[in-house]
This record gives sequence, structure tokens and C-alpha cells, in this order.
Amino acid sequence: MPTPAAGAAAADQPTAIEHVLTVDCVEAPGIVHAISEFLLQQGCDIIDIKQYGDKAQGHFFMRVHFASASVAGRQTAGTGDLRRTFAPVAERWQMNWQLEPHGRKRRVLVMVSKMGHCLNDLLFRARTGDIPVEIVAVVSNHRDQEGLVQWHGIPFFHVPVTKDTKADAEARLLELVDAFEVELVVLARYMQVLSDELSARLAGRTINIHHSFLPSFKGAKPYHQAYERGVKTVGATAHYVNAELDEGPIISQQVIEVDHTYTADDLVAVGRDAECVALRNAVRWHCEGRILLLGNRTVVLR
Repeated sequence: MPTPAAGAAAADQPTAIEHVLTVDCVEAPGIVHAISEFLLQQGCDIIDIKQYGDKAQGHFFMRVHFASASVAGRQTAGTGDLRRTFAPVAERWQMNWQLEPHGRKRRVLVMVSKMGHCLNDLLFRARTGDIPVEIVAVVSNHRDQEGLVQWHGIPFFHVPVTKDTKADAEARLLELVDAFEVELVVLARYMQVLSDELSARLAGRTINIHHSFLPSFKGAKPYHQAYERGVKTVGATAHYVNAELDEGPIISQQVIEVDHTYTADDLVAVGRDAECVALRNAVRWHCEGRILLLGNRTVVLR
């Protein structure tokens, strides 16, 4: 049995409280020094740091994973305190910035149509803690994946979409986004085009996945079209959604080599794998605060 003194000593041991700070601003000398000085003054230790200066655009990007300490239950630098203290630094350098607890799970709503491979991958990885998300709801214009979603204990909403009901369906989606306090919408092979108005409303917090054959092979059965052309690579692209169909800022891409021995069905199977990996990476990097926008480009601080 530990003695009271030993128990008190153990209670006084510092416990690390980890955060992630992301910033972007116009590039200028002294930014790194200002951020590191702030962390030093707050008694914080840097665990990992990534930075990038875009010389062509004159813009600077940084992600810092750091730890403060808590002694005897007293946290020396909490999230609110850190934000308040950093605000004057950010204002001085005119930074866009976020400061969040490390590992905080983002509230995610997934949209899907009939194909469930990307949805299934996200559900599994959310359930096992592989990606820092809480999938709070799934919305679909079909019922094919309802059983899978219910098995995971997640609310499933069937919202059919036709030409005449599209506006009502998108209004229902926004109701769900608000009701579940959704931070990120993921289109996991959701085969409906979002309106310009909805895309603008969800700008910067909606991720889509599509096969990399676009725009070469559009419409139904793109992998079968690719087979007829004898393609030598299969791939997928995950990107943010904007008003331009499948042309939002690219986050993650996967490419897999194939050859003449692959059947059309083989290409479909390989394509599914590529889509899962590209979408999974995009969701992970977004929720870990690794993605910063520069116009129609992304900077991914991995």
C-alpha cells in the first residue's frame, strides 16, 4: 500500500494537456519567434511543428502540437486561457488561427447513396478511434445502407431527392446539420449534386470523394468506360465542395497501377480501395487541423 506521502507526491505529478495551434498569415520575419515565445511564456512544450512559406503568394502556414501541464489538479494553461492570451499575438500579425484540444473528436454527418464502401470504412475507423471523429448521423437518398448504420447505433435519415423535392431535401439536410451541431459533412459516394446555395452555406466544411477519371469518364459506370480505353492507373480524389462540380480544393489523392489483365470488375474493386483511402485521409487531416486553404489550393501540414 502506498503511504499518504507517496500518494500526495503522485498527485502532484504534472499531467500533460495537449493542444494544436494552426495559423496562416502574410509571410514576415519574426512569426515563428512570436509563436514560440508565446508558448514559452505559457509554460508549454512543443511536441511537433510543421510550417510552410509560400514564396509565390507571400503567405505563411504553421501547425504546432504542444503540451501544457496540470499540477495537483490545477491546469496552468487551459484552452480558454491560451486562446485569450494568444489573441493579441494573432491580431498583431493579422493571423487566421485556431487553437483546439489535441484529439478532440469532430462531429461529422455522412451522406451516402447506394454504395457503402466509403461509409463502411469511416464507420469502422470512427468506432475504433482510428480517426478523431464522432459520426453523429447518416443521411441517404436510398435505404441500402440503413441496416449497417443502425448496427453502429447511429441515427439514419432517409431523405429522397427528386427534381421536384431537391430544395426540400437540402432544407432538411441543413436542419440536421444544425440539430446535430455538425462540424463536417462528408459525401461518401453521395450521388447527388449539391446546389450552389448549399455548397456556399457549407463551404470549407464539406468533403467529397470521386474517381480520378473525371472528367475523362463521366456518367454511369466510369470504371467500365476506363476498361474499354485500357487505362493503366486507377485513382480517387477527395476535395472540398464548392459551386464548381468536382473542382473544389483538392485534399488527398490515391493512384494505383493496373494493367491489361484487370477486368472491368477488377477496376471497380481497385477503385473502391483508392476511394476509401483518399477519403479517409482527407477526413483525418481535416479533423486533425492539418489543412489550410490558399485560394483554390490546400496546404496539408502532415
